[in-house]
Amino acid sequence: MSADLAPHFPPRRARVHEACGPGMHGFAAMLAAQLEGPVLWIREYWRPEVLNPLGLSDILDPARLLVAQVKDQTDALAVAEEALRNGSLKLVVAELGEPLGLTPGRRLQLAAKDGRSTGLCLISEGNGSNAAETRWRCTPTFDPEGLDSTLQHWDLIKNKSGTLGFWHVRWDREAHRETHRLRVVSAPGERPGAAHATG
Repeated sequence: MSADLAPHFPPRRARVHEACGPGMHGFAAMLAAQLEGPVLWIREYWRPEVLNPLGLSDILDPARLLVAQVKDQTDALAVAEEALRNGSLKLVVAELGEPLGLTPGRRLQLAAKDGRSTGLCLISEGNGSNAAETRWRCTPTFDPEGLDSTLQHWDLIKNKSGTLGFWHVRWDREAHRETHRLRVVSAPGERPGAAHATG
């Protein structure tokens, strides 16, 4: 991982962070792969999309993923708070469909601090909480060579304890089983041979 992303990713432990954008699920999976142990992924049962742990197998061992399906956001926040406070999970991911207020956001932060766990809320653009430690906008990026479906553009758009930035990243499928490799790469069109590939 490049030196300029390393201070920011994985995000600070014992805090709750947010990700938005169409690549936020990939961000969550890549974060989970960087951490040890089981991951709890909380989502509302009525959502039309289905989370398929096998679909993440290039990035994350599906056996590490625990999925909790809840009735609504109130239940999702209650489960996330308890799981963060318990401390037996390194990462708790919660998909939230409604805006997250300051008070629930602070409660999650206190629970993460108590349990020394990392929380990640997957939110719609504009639905974040002022209590979030960081917020990332994650967008899949088209690879003109058609070789890399994991290519993403990550914007760090909120950071309570540092600077903002952006990176193009990809998951190294060859190395992930041994080293969990996330690589910072050049933007499409800026890579060697890109002009030839698109010309």
